[in-house]
Amino acid sequence: MTSFHKSVSTAKKDQEEKKNTAAAKLEQFLLERRGARQPVDDLEEFERELHSLFATAEAEVVGDEVKRFDIDLPFVTVDGIVHQRVLRCEDTYFCASGPVRVMRSLYSTRKESERAICPMELQAGLVEGRWTPHAAKQATWVVSHLTPGEGEELYGMFGGLKPSKSSLDRLPKQLGQRWERERIEFEDVLRAQERVPAEAVSMAVSLDGVMVPMKNGQRQTKRAQAAEEGKYTRGPAGNKEVGCGTLSFYDEEGERLSTIRMARMPEVKKATLKAMLSKEVNSCLAERPDLKVVKVADGAKDNWTYLSGELPDGEEVIDFYHAAGHLDTALAAAYGDTHPKRSAQFEKLRHVLVEDDKGVEKVIRSLVHLRDTYPRRKKIARELKYFRRNRHRMRYAVLKKQGLPIGSGVTEAACKTLATQRLKRSGMRWGEQGGQAILSFRALVQSNRFERAWTLLAHTYKAEVTTLDNVVPIRSWQ
Repeated sequence: MTSFHKSVSTAKKDQEEKKNTAAAKLEQFLLERRGARQPVDDLEEFERELHSLFATAEAEVVGDEVKRFDIDLPFVTVDGIVHQRVLRCEDTYFCASGPVRVMRSLYSTRKESERAICPMELQAGLVEGRWTPHAAKQATWVVSHLTPGEGEELYGMFGGLKPSKSSLDRLPKQLGQRWERERIEFEDVLRAQERVPAEAVSMAVSLDGVMVPMKNGQRQTKRAQAAEEGKYTRGPAGNKEVGCGTLSFYDEEGERLSTIRMARMPEVKKATLKAMLSKEVNSCLAERPDLKVVKVADGAKDNWTYLSGELPDGEEVIDFYHAAGHLDTALAAAYGDTHPKRSAQFEKLRHVLVEDDKGVEKVIRSLVHLRDTYPRRKKIARELKYFRRNRHRMRYAVLKKQGLPIGSGVTEAACKTLATQRLKRSGMRWGEQGGQAILSFRALVQSNRFERAWTLLAHTYKAEVTTLDNVVPIRSWQ
């Protein structure tokens, strides 16, 4: 065959290949529909087919762009280390519109302890060697809100990319490990990019906890031990406490402006959570030293050891609703759970506690009277002790007049939305790695930090690759 005929044959082959591309099929579909005189028989099916064609064409274009990052030369250098090409093959990658097949080269240092690298993946910043950054971001957001099974179903309904349940389960764990390695530096960057709301006059800091089921919670051992001791063994024996913290800004009217949320898997005395809260508080005060600091929590001793001893000076407040609960417990001990006087006294003293400048002193006097009237009812004395110990943290009326918060509802809501709604589904048990990944990304989303945090995290998957065109192999490479 002459060169002319070969050229003609090659051109025809190229034309046939172009006709079979997803973009060509989409174009043909659009031309047919634009020229149609009658509506489609089934609009839902038409829309589904149209979406599929667009997604396939988009994935094809993304795949072509990913190919541009490929290097097919004998040697490359990454981080100053020379790697030799060892294999050229095709593999599947996930983009937001669907899977794409891409031909790429793999390189190795020929050391058994080191894995082969793919310059294409490093230059394109493919996440975990499989996902385009945009696809990985979407999947991470989805799985931080839904279970992997629900995420798989959602992707299947939307069309385009259809990652498996197992892929959606692995991704946040892999990303979470990388986030943890760089977390302190990342959080420093995020704080440096933010500003305290200009209208803010006060800042409330709070922490709390919620029990979640753990894989390593020693559930059976704890139940067996309880049974041996003759204790009641029903309940969440395999649960441990996830710590949640919040930092909220309020204007002069007491309206909440924004909140930074954070959560950590079970840890002794919530050490990491406390360190994170302290950095947030100190950073905000460095920018706005005029902010009034309000520390809000329930009566747990460990919370106040931290809030009082490790944070800058500020107002200390026992969450009003916890205080009201202790008041109700004392009244129930005095009058009984169903006696009308219990309800009447509770409403009266609750109002006094929150509205009267000397409310806590009046409540204490009432509890002293009840203790003396019912000396055998130990709960009354116990609750009286609680109010006396925390009287300096119950200046509710004074704080309300200053537009300062008196409740930790924001933190309790964080416990619910960060941990309970995602980690306490039926049958769930969590390991440290998987649980922390979900908590970290949910907290970033709820703190309006996810987009900026993703930029930092995704950048760690990129690496500069230098080509070495003129290197001649030596015997050691063979």
